[in-house]
Amino acid sequence: MSARPSVSPSSTNRLDRPAEADDNSSMDTVNTLSRCAERRHALQLRMGQGVAVIPTAPVRVRNRDSDYLYRFDSYFYYLSGFSEPEAVLVLVAGQAPKSILFCRERDPARELWDGVRNGPEGAKAGLGVDEAFPIGTLDEHMPRLLANQPVLHYAPGADPAWDARIMDWLNEVRSQTRSGIAAPAEIRDLRTALDEMRLFKDDSEVAVMRRAAAISAAAHERAMRATRPGRGEYEIEAELLYEFRRRGSQYPAYTPIVAGGANACILHYRENSARLADGDLLLIDAGCELDGYASDVTRTFPVNGKFSGPQKDIYELVLAAQGAAIAAVRTGNRWDEPHNAAVSVLARGFVDLGLCSGTVEKVIETEDYKRFYMHRTGHWLGLDVHDAGEYKSGGEWRRLEPGMTLTVEPGCYVRPADSAPKPFWNIGVRIEDDVVVTADGCEVLTAAAPKTVRALEALVGRG
Repeated sequence: MSARPSVSPSSTNRLDRPAEADDNSSMDTVNTLSRCAERRHALQLRMGQGVAVIPTAPVRVRNRDSDYLYRFDSYFYYLSGFSEPEAVLVLVAGQAPKSILFCRERDPARELWDGVRNGPEGAKAGLGVDEAFPIGTLDEHMPRLLANQPVLHYAPGADPAWDARIMDWLNEVRSQTRSGIAAPAEIRDLRTALDEMRLFKDDSEVAVMRRAAAISAAAHERAMRATRPGRGEYEIEAELLYEFRRRGSQYPAYTPIVAGGANACILHYRENSARLADGDLLLIDAGCELDGYASDVTRTFPVNGKFSGPQKDIYELVLAAQGAAIAAVRTGNRWDEPHNAAVSVLARGFVDLGLCSGTVEKVIETEDYKRFYMHRTGHWLGLDVHDAGEYKSGGEWRRLEPGMTLTVEPGCYVRPADSAPKPFWNIGVRIEDDVVVTADGCEVLTAAAPKTVRALEALVGRG
């Protein structure tokens, strides 16, 4: 597995170590940082002029003197490849473009407790930025950097503390008006340009996501083998997390959903505390994060290794809907076409199974199908699980293009109700895969995760 271009408690992970000093992970780091430099340049061209300010995420306190495990801001990391907290990237566009990183200074006392820091010198050498300064000097530098610049680019409203800090810088520049210094007259939301850039994954990003998908597929298979009646949902969650970490993933991409029986009908169930009952289905929605990039996989299977008749009917319907949706993921199709394909199959199945009445056309027109399928069929995927990027452009669903990466995840959730046949009560099924659009169709990154009825029944409980 490749190492992140980041700092860890080991000094061998310093950004300024020579590429030949390690194995292939060093080359992965070099390639990642080269891509980040290309992205900074591309963003500066999109900006045209002005200054951009991109802070990373703050450290979050969990309780008392314990912090949450740190995770960088995705925009910041996309442009820098730098994973330390307390850092800000500043980009100057125009005729004299440059990139400046503000980060923590080296501090042997703190490094003893928290791990090695790169410091401005190490970060400058390792990241390829033009300049680097201590984070403590940011307020000193920014008014000078903003002076006589026409545009300020940042993410207004993302963080009130940063809004206030940036206003302080602007006001300081404005106070120098009588000296002939002008403050930026325009503020532009930097996310507009960055979201469009992040929507298209390059080869290096797809390669990381392909590895993340393989790890998640292996974790789901491990969970299937470990599942049997009487085990706790949390025990199966532990199998997933173990496999994620064992194979080199740094974190889960989100809190896993391990939902047995009726819990599978709660879309964002997270307690993972119930016992698995013989005769129930188990829905697992879990994916790892690798080198910053998320995977997102859902599989549903019988706790005892054998689908009942009603369970199999619902499962194979959702599987057919997913197949139709994946077939619609191709260059030139609109974003909504996979969803519409899934809805068409599901609506037909709901009528055939007696969950909905009337014609398929009427079920779709009245949205009666939403009693059992209430979410859309996918979302963008990348550095964030629900990744950056617009779904519509100019009021129209945007067309799919090579490099766009998305999930395809139809489902069916039948809660007890007089209008639903009792044999289907408390059956919740979702099947989700990660898909990248290619020039001639698509690649299912998570195809290795078993999902046919035969494959699932052969695996469950066989650990």
